Amino acid sequence: MAAPRSMILTGAVALAGMALVSLGCAAFVPAAHKLPVSSMEVSAARLPTAALSAAAVAAPTAAHADGGSVWIPALSAVGAGFAIGLAAIGSGVGQGIASGRCIDGISRQPEVADDLRGVLLLSLAFMESLTIYGLVIALVLLFANPLIK
Repeated sequence: MAAPRSMILTGAVALAGMALVSLGCAAFVPAAHKLPVSSMEVSAARLPTAALSAAAVAAPTAAHADGGSVWIPALSAVGAGFAIGLAAIGSGVGQGIASGRCIDGISRQPEVADDLRGVLLLSLAFMESLTIYGLVIALVLLFANPLIK
């Protein structure tokens, strides 16, 4: 019973995400002041915002902070989200696997429980430090971004 409900919820979330992407045409707002319009900017203005975002992700040279551009802060926020999200997911999976293996070891040999527990706590601390590094990278991207002049 859980599998059909999970598939229905996954489909609903996917449809809602596509609706948000299609409706979010003004995801990246241009700077308030207008620069002289060239033929390249006119053709780029006709493209949908999602295509422009994908081009900026694919070609980092197109995403430079020039004259009040919002691309660098916007992409920095996306990068910060990826940094903390991937760090948390990776650390959580690693900690879960390590804890499970430790419990398996203690259940097989209860006499080495103290040794395994010490090694487990040390390894969990090292795994959590990697998550903190991801948090530091996210905070640097958000508040002390070296790419913004």
